[in-house]
Amino acid sequence: MPVQLAELLATIDRLWPLAGAEAWDAPGLVTGDPAAPVERVLLAVDAVRATVDEAVERDADLLLTHHPLLLRGVTTVAEDRYKGSLIARLIRADCALVAAHTNADVVEDGTSAVIAERLGLADASPIVPSVESGHGLGRVGRLVEPTTLGRLARRLAEILPPTATGVRVSGGYDDPVQTVAVCGGAGDSLLADPAVRAADVYITADLRHHPASEAREQALLGGGPSLVDVSHWASEWLWLDRAAEQLRAAHPDLEIAVSELRTDPWDFQVVQ
Repeated sequence: MPVQLAELLATIDRLWPLAGAEAWDAPGLVTGDPAAPVERVLLAVDAVRATVDEAVERDADLLLTHHPLLLRGVTTVAEDRYKGSLIARLIRADCALVAAHTNADVVEDGTSAVIAERLGLADASPIVPSVESGHGLGRVGRLVEPTTLGRLARRLAEILPPTATGVRVSGGYDDPVQTVAVCGGAGDSLLADPAVRAADVYITADLRHHPASEAREQALLGGGPSLVDVSHWASEWLWLDRAAEQLRAAHPDLEIAVSELRTDPWDFQVVQ
């Protein structure tokens, strides 16, 4: 018997419980009939035209994304607006859309945990523990062998998929590094967290000028981490393979693929 979408939704909630999502978040089923059969699943970070087209071309029954398409409220799904256009295309193709966002960040094998694992961090623990899930946002741990900030940045560039903006670093190339804090996605809200302040370096995405500048100035005065800023999309793309492995283990009869399309919004950079 084919797997029903409702069964897959139950698995998704077991792997990435909706109860663990932030209050402002909007994960879960966006469009689709829970009674519909599912044979093929495509995973992507973003629900954008390229990934929706890929899902339709693959004849996927479900597009599972990290970022919710309807995170911010809309008053129309008219097809002259891109969100309405994408939803209509998915519905016509009988392809459901589900998002696993902050509920996939806080679990044991969440977005930050995957980066920490790839960097080889030992004894990694959440930066912000979650009472409900027992896990939490971000990870902080120690490198088994100390390194330098420059070498760590190079290692990170090798781990992450390439993007136009690459890896940006605030700190000295030869600064010693052993304790590393990491938060996949936008993480400037954690810059003042004691676990981040105590680390040698903080790796995250979407660092804005003022929060980054203030964090570095405070570090010069009273200590604090060097900063590494990476692509938001790249920092979360690594998690897709782990998510696909978990879904395959739960539903071995499903055809599950990870999109290789780059949905980072930046195409090129001119270096001065």
